[in-house]
Amino acid sequence: MFLSRLLLICAALELFLMAGASAQNSGPAPSAQVNSQNVSDSSRVFEATLNDLWEYTLKSHPELATIFGDNRYNDQVTDWSPQFFAADLAKKREFLARFEAIKGSLSAQQQLTKSLAERKLREDIEEAQFKPWEMPENQMYGPHLNYASMQHTMPFKTVKDYENYIARLHKLPRLFDQIAEDMRLGIRDQFVQPRYLLEKIVEQAQGIGEKQGEASPFAKPLTKMPGEIAAQDQARIRNELLAAINNEVDPAYLKLARFVKDECVAKGRTEFGIWSVPNGAARYRFYVRKITTTNMTPEQIHEIGLREVQHDEKEMLAIAQRLRFKDLKSFSEYVKQDRQLYATSREQILDLYRQHIDQMGQELPKLFGKLPKAKVIVQPFEMYEEKSAPGADYQTGTPDGSRPGRIRVNTGDFEHRQLITIESTAYHEGVPGHHLQLSLAQELPGLPPFRQHASYTAFIEGWGLYAEQLGKDVGFYKDPYSDYGRLENDMLRAIRLVVDTGVHYKHWTRQQMVDFFHEHSTADEPTVQAEVDRYIAWPAQALGYKVGQLKILELRERARQALGKKFTLSDFHDEVIDSGSLPLDVLEERVDEWIASQKSTGPNH
Repeated sequence: MFLSRLLLICAALELFLMAGASAQNSGPAPSAQVNSQNVSDSSRVFEATLNDLWEYTLKSHPELATIFGDNRYNDQVTDWSPQFFAADLAKKREFLARFEAIKGSLSAQQQLTKSLAERKLREDIEEAQFKPWEMPENQMYGPHLNYASMQHTMPFKTVKDYENYIARLHKLPRLFDQIAEDMRLGIRDQFVQPRYLLEKIVEQAQGIGEKQGEASPFAKPLTKMPGEIAAQDQARIRNELLAAINNEVDPAYLKLARFVKDECVAKGRTEFGIWSVPNGAARYRFYVRKITTTNMTPEQIHEIGLREVQHDEKEMLAIAQRLRFKDLKSFSEYVKQDRQLYATSREQILDLYRQHIDQMGQELPKLFGKLPKAKVIVQPFEMYEEKSAPGADYQTGTPDGSRPGRIRVNTGDFEHRQLITIESTAYHEGVPGHHLQLSLAQELPGLPPFRQHASYTAFIEGWGLYAEQLGKDVGFYKDPYSDYGRLENDMLRAIRLVVDTGVHYKHWTRQQMVDFFHEHSTADEPTVQAEVDRYIAWPAQALGYKVGQLKILELRERARQALGKKFTLSDFHDEVIDSGSLPLDVLEERVDEWIASQKSTGPNH
């Protein structure tokens, strides 16, 4: 799962909440600058407007700038006040009007960028009616978790880097007060998380706030202070950082925990679906459209999910019968009970991820003409995140390599975690999945940062899921249990279509969601529980995976049928990912144009 990397406040802040991608080391990217030579007046106005929008995004969401490698605002934090969100809405309307006023000729790439910018601004303006900032916290990617891990995205090479970090810590008490104000407004408007999820937030915030001094996750930068920093400065930084943790950060976390416990939990909703909040049905329809970048209805998606569940079960049954089991139920029960298919240590899980990523790395030239320069590392989730974290996720690095891409793996409760899905998940999160696609996107020459770091869930997560099966194309999944695990992962995404629409559209209970999982999946219990809670907290996000994968597969088959012997998988892949993340309808248009251009060339193109 990525970030998505997509989340709670607005498009830009979503990326921060998911700890998403990163761009230039400092200052705006060169591609964002206005080219004053040989361009039309319309082109100059467009480039200036685009640059202004990007600069506003970075300045108003400084953590996002840090993630993108722009260190100008590393001592600042986002304003989470209701007043900011009102001003931000007005600013987006202003930018939309500026883009719409540009009527002259633009290049094809500029026209596409303009269309995407206008589309995103209209979507953000439409979303504002639902006041998403009034429900800013959840058990997976709430601010209380994101700020505790921000040290992974900040540089720590100079005295100034540490001073910026400490300055941010000084601002957290006020920020959490703003979060509390937002949540009070959510209570007023009856827009709150379910009660039991709020209880998880209390536990998490309290767990972070109770870790004092060097035991705090905020103290991790002290363990890797560069030798170039003078001893006197190191001592001062250590004292100031620990004082900020003990006197400001920890009390702020404990205050937030008390607030959620005393004021929010009792007001938490008792129904699980978003349908139960005011305007709930309209909210869900909006997020379905936003996440999938399609006009499909929840009912259509639910039916697709049921169909895909049956399709995966058919393939899984074939493996079971090949292994001499009479039916899928008996094989699934065997998989659940066989202790050899479960982890024996945290390190075993991490090692398997690394092995699969390394072996796929050797095969990438068979699948792609372009490969990223960025490296990727595998690390465990922090222990305070494990109970609610997914099995794994991905965070992009910087284009200059100063921060590698990072796959975070959940090694908690390892003895109950199956090994059979690790191979496919490694391909999803690493290569040829998120790390390859997102790293290439931010390395694309000529695209403005707005395009390099675009975050369309259906494209990004659809590509990640599509990437899982590419292991089959290069001869991997030799172990039938690992191949079964690949289908388990695909089944997980098919189930998501059913249970997400089930709870938020068809008014399912949480137990119905769990029961559907157990009926159609051998997923281990920690995964089932975390997944169900994720869908409840985060309506529609989980729909993007399967919807995006199915579209990419559809386009691949369309290209293969149309091009015949002229079709190559590497050319198709390069075409799909060479413009960064795109809405699925835009991707389809581009692939159709590519097919037409390939058909018009000679046989030896």
